[in-house]
Amino acid sequence: MPKPFSMIREFKLADWFTLGNAMSGTGALFCMMSFIAEGDIVQVYFACGLVLSALVFDVLDGRIARWRRCSSELGRELDSLADVISFGVTPAIIAYGLGMSSLWDRVLLGYFIACGVSRLARYNITTESLSNDAGKVTHFEGTPIPTSFALVIMLGIAAANGAWGPNLWGGSVDILGYALHPLTLSFGLSGSLMISRIRIPKP
Repeated sequence: MPKPFSMIREFKLADWFTLGNAMSGTGALFCMMSFIAEGDIVQVYFACGLVLSALVFDVLDGRIARWRRCSSELGRELDSLADVISFGVTPAIIAYGLGMSSLWDRVLLGYFIACGVSRLARYNITTESLSNDAGKVTHFEGTPIPTSFALVIMLGIAAANGAWGPNLWGGSVDILGYALHPLTLSFGLSGSLMISRIRIPKP
């Protein structure tokens, strides 16, 4: 009779770093909730810093898994779920909190998250076809979701320069009676690149 699945027993060292990624992204979300409630811009800086922390954990978990030569389906799923939080939902919420909160902004931010989720799902089911004879994935199709950290850097710089709320870079335009902040188009572009067929070598 097969043993029941034990989550803790199945955890590898790399998986704990993956959880660090998820917790960093969650902490960033809490910071943005505090910013929206209180208006303390320092919370935005904390949020951006925690996304950087998530990126560090994301890099380390992969390197540790390769170093120890131990990976698992559990680890792969954990990594995808953590990335959705830290590099999908969190950048979108930072943008929303800084003023990209109109109807059209929400559509674009939702599109960005949907693209990120789809990109990760595609990667998980195509890993074997993207691997070489040694089993190593040789390239990505579409930009990896952690590249959204570039958007977080942009938002952090904007916040530091007072470019948030009504002072967002690019202002806003009216489309069918609803505002659109052109800066949100960067999220639409990022999402589109994630689901594209662009081939990017994997280090």
